[in-house]
Amino acid sequence: MRPITELGMVQSVAVDDAGRAEVSILLTISGCPAARRIEADVLAATRGAPGIVEAAVEVGVMTPEQRRAFTERVRGDRASRPQQFGPESLTRVIAVTSGKGGVGKSSLTAGLAVAMAAQGLTVGLVDADVFGFSIPGILGLSRDGRTEQPTRVDDMILPPVAHGVKTISIGMFLGDADPRSTAVSWRGPMLHRTIEQFLRDVWFGDLDVLLLDLPPGTGDIAISVGQLLPQAEVLVVTTPQEAAADVAVRSALVARQTGQRVIGVVENMAGLAQADGTVLDVFGSGGGRLVSERLSAPAETGAPPEEVPLLGSVPLSPAFRAAGDRGEPAVLTDPEDPAAAELLRVARRIIDLGRGLAGRSLGIAPR
Repeated sequence: MRPITELGMVQSVAVDDAGRAEVSILLTISGCPAARRIEADVLAATRGAPGIVEAAVEVGVMTPEQRRAFTERVRGDRASRPQQFGPESLTRVIAVTSGKGGVGKSSLTAGLAVAMAAQGLTVGLVDADVFGFSIPGILGLSRDGRTEQPTRVDDMILPPVAHGVKTISIGMFLGDADPRSTAVSWRGPMLHRTIEQFLRDVWFGDLDVLLLDLPPGTGDIAISVGQLLPQAEVLVVTTPQEAAADVAVRSALVARQTGQRVIGVVENMAGLAQADGTVLDVFGSGGGRLVSERLSAPAETGAPPEEVPLLGSVPLSPAFRAAGDRGEPAVLTDPEDPAAAELLRVARRIIDLGRGLAGRSLGIAPR
């Protein structure tokens, strides 16, 4: 994220001898969805400056020429590139998948994104679960039946930012409709087009990591992501019971068929700690380990096995669930919660795994 002073959005700043400051800012378009947040942030920053006793912010709108200059500053020398996250991109792309729905995949994806951002990475998140979009609510971008919308600047879409994570979801394109009572019902070609536009038209800028929250199963979107992002790494989410583990393995196998690498498994909804110190295995135990072992086994083709580690086992936690319902991820608000602490540990493990850059252009040349 770049400061608005570098993007041509600050028109003037004036401070008189009595410590009264007046700041004039320019929004990209009239009715900018982020207008209130930008105005509030500028006002807070101005009031917090040394020697300022009173502050006022005047809001205007860019001219077409100023808007074109803004777009050029944002895109830089990459404006002509057709895809931000193509094979030559240095952004690490991680697709989070599961076999079954209801395993907490979206909550874990959102938590991982926020945890990585809190550890200093620049993070983007694509809510690719078009039918079951829930990321805006978990990140606090959807409240009281209204969802914060992206900012459109000509042909460029700038995603909202929540807890340091640049986020896009189909739930942001439903207009004034209440996302709690609106359903999306599309066939395969529309789904493919949506994911393609999220990756092409939404400008995330320079990212260290892009996470994708995929829908459960092995349907159209999983195949589209495999086609559009064959270099993506895949993280498999399962719950402890064997039925969920069986289907989770299938989702990983589909990813491998498109050339993607499965980097690990996360088991969610593990044991629930009781007041007496015992642990109640509501959904059984061992599913995460089972998925890890099956995906690490030699393939039927005779290819050598590729280790797929169990990166963590996230316990059931009512507090973790409640924080997500409030749009306040527990990895920030309650990092000592057992589920939040385990998810922070998983995020660190994923970061430490790194990603090989062999064969990729680094955009530099020897002198």
